[in-house]
Amino acid sequence: MTTPRLSLASRFALLVVLVVAATVVVAFALAETLDSRATAAGLAVASGIVLAWVLARPLLGPVRATAQALSDGMMSLAEKDYTFRLSATRGDEIGNLMARFNALGDRLRAEHNDGFQTQLLLETVVEAAPIAMVLCTEANRIEFANGIARTLLAGDAPGGNLDGRDFGEVLAAAAPGLRAAVEGPSDTICTIQSGGGEETLHVSRRYFQISTQQHTLHLLKPLTREMARQEAEVWKKAIRVISHELNNSLAPIQSLVHSARLISQSPEHTGKLSGVFDVIEERAGHLHRFLDGYARLAKLPAPRARAVPWGPFLEQVRALYPFELSGQLPETPGWFDPEQLSQVVINLLKNAVESGSPPSELRVTIQREDDGSTELSVLDRGKGMDDETLAKALLPFYSTKKAGSGLGLTLCREIVDAHGGKLSLAPRDGGGLVVRCWLPGPGPDVTAGMG
Repeated sequence: MTTPRLSLASRFALLVVLVVAATVVVAFALAETLDSRATAAGLAVASGIVLAWVLARPLLGPVRATAQALSDGMMSLAEKDYTFRLSATRGDEIGNLMARFNALGDRLRAEHNDGFQTQLLLETVVEAAPIAMVLCTEANRIEFANGIARTLLAGDAPGGNLDGRDFGEVLAAAAPGLRAAVEGPSDTICTIQSGGGEETLHVSRRYFQISTQQHTLHLLKPLTREMARQEAEVWKKAIRVISHELNNSLAPIQSLVHSARLISQSPEHTGKLSGVFDVIEERAGHLHRFLDGYARLAKLPAPRARAVPWGPFLEQVRALYPFELSGQLPETPGWFDPEQLSQVVINLLKNAVESGSPPSELRVTIQREDDGSTELSVLDRGKGMDDETLAKALLPFYSTKKAGSGLGLTLCREIVDAHGGKLSLAPRDGGGLVVRCWLPGPGPDVTAGMG
């Protein structure tokens, strides 16, 4: 328990009063014995200075000792030693300062312990993560690599240790193609030979400032299992859809062929054969169109983009599916394959009509951006899509139509993706759907040639 004391200000004030009083008393006493007042005043001041020095030493000593202790304590904190404590037994400002220093030490020690536990947890999670993580310094030296990174990259390194090694040299000794993917200008997907088989990786990197130096975090995510699982699911769904469509057509065809045989044996009923053949022809035509849709998706050629004026292009589409044009057309031609993009716009307008949108409510907008890209939007007032349907609408084989193959929007997306663009769907304000097709502009060399 600290003992209450006078504050430093009170003690200094008392010291000043005592020194002044003593100086005055000495001055009066000497003035009566000495003839010179100046000499008496000088002796009085000298005696006051001596008295002040004698009285101040007990007061300044603890202050000096406390300042030295605080200096030592600050050095300990700077070296991350949070065990240093001061003996705070005084009840004045010095004691309060000591108590606050001790409280600061306790707080820093608690935060250091929490930080250590958090770091330990993070290292445990990162070490067990299914993504290869490699942290490199500004000099491209490996500062940290987790377990899967060591397995993927260490090769013949002793103990699989990568710390301190040059990342470029590590990549040069790794699987062919990996270095080009890691050092590429953007995130990418690459396939390498690993463990006697192929491994597909998503390669990305992010940048951080650590201790005033730029660090690079390389992330290599294995995709082989996930891609194999997704591919298997797609094949299963494709087989189910194709099997369903084949059965829906082949079963009635088989039944109709049997009926035709019976009719052919009764000459009086031969007039019914025409109707039987009509149904068989309709079912065969449906199968042909169904399988043709899959063939178009599988055989989609690479787009041959060129400069296309927007006016004539849209007029050709309008002849098949009338629509209203919102806003002004860009004066600069678009840059795309007109045959493929017309197929996209026709499919979108056809879907809009089949969704129940009045033809008068179909809108098409063309907006050119400053970077040369273009956004083509098709807007309708059909029944729209709920959140679940929007999330699945672009997946292959997904359809809300009874006779739909689920390939229309998928084909549109494939065409737009092949152009380097992006297709997206969103609800339209007031009801209906908005489908946006973003298309990049031509490269700078082509733009210069067009100019």
